[in-house]
Amino acid sequence: MALTLYVDTARWRAHQKTIIDQFPGLIPVCKGNGYGFGHERLCEEATRMGADILAVGTTYEAASIKDRFGGDLLVLTPFRRGEEPVPLPDRVIRSVASVDGVRGLVGARVVIECMSSMRRHGISEQDLGLLHSAIEDVRLEGFALHLPLDRPDGSDAVEEVIGWMDRLRAARLPLHTMFVSHLRAEELARLQQQFPQTRFRARIGTRLWLGDHDATQYRGAVLDVTRVAKGDRFGYRQQKAASDGWLVVVAGGTSHGVGLEAPKALHGMMPRAKGVARAGLATVNRNLSPFVWAGKQRWFAEPPHMQVSILFVPSDATEPKVGDELVAHLRHTTTQFDRVLDA
Repeated sequence: MALTLYVDTARWRAHQKTIIDQFPGLIPVCKGNGYGFGHERLCEEATRMGADILAVGTTYEAASIKDRFGGDLLVLTPFRRGEEPVPLPDRVIRSVASVDGVRGLVGARVVIECMSSMRRHGISEQDLGLLHSAIEDVRLEGFALHLPLDRPDGSDAVEEVIGWMDRLRAARLPLHTMFVSHLRAEELARLQQQFPQTRFRARIGTRLWLGDHDATQYRGAVLDVTRVAKGDRFGYRQQKAASDGWLVVVAGGTSHGVGLEAPKALHGMMPRAKGVARAGLATVNRNLSPFVWAGKQRWFAEPPHMQVSILFVPSDATEPKVGDELVAHLRHTTTQFDRVLDA
């Protein structure tokens, strides 16, 4: 009895191939919880697709993955002086976001991040003149731009990249490779056509692994079902049942990521109104679970436990049975499954 991730492997890999074909030289990203699939599985997939570089989030992830993937590993978190040293092989490439960082990695393979409109980290245009001497002591793999997902101001992602290409060229810095994130296939093609001497390499995670939502599905197994009548007390806090129905114990709790949610950026009146409504219901202990039964998303009977959740299913629905599985709408990047089954 488990929270299971079902993968339609043929469909999942067909989607991967579509993305690979659209982005020549693609660098798959494997960070965090491995986009819900785990590091081991994504390392196998990256090897199967013939990737020469795999991008990871941190040096700790690189240390964990190095024996599972035989190609180069690109660490996306920029190097900072004073960080805890982690023993890594020479095939690891470090991202750097400052001139001081470049100077602190003598002899290392590095990718230099440029400050994009993300405003997260990166060298500035004013730093470019200082890079000439700094890059003499490292093995420069190229420059990189991490771009925003949305552009409400109507700005053009390609123009932003071109702006940096022009700045780097004016500073007479090598432009053999540019690593980019969050560009569409047609945008990447425009850049490659305009700068044929530069190799553009897209770093892609979410779109590659999670782009086909119908290729994967989480399901939680029903572990127990208890009949309750209106007014019956139950659970840790001994709340009263609001009506007749069933308490359904289903696999999947806080240790799996159930009930845990990252903040969302809301756009438009309707999503904001729904957010306000959800917040209002939460103040009276009404929280919608991610589990679906009989075509409806069901309410938590109480906050999820560590490994299970208790749901309330009203008497007007079909009674769940032990061993049934409930589809769960869970965010891959915050979910840990008990097992994965390939279809």
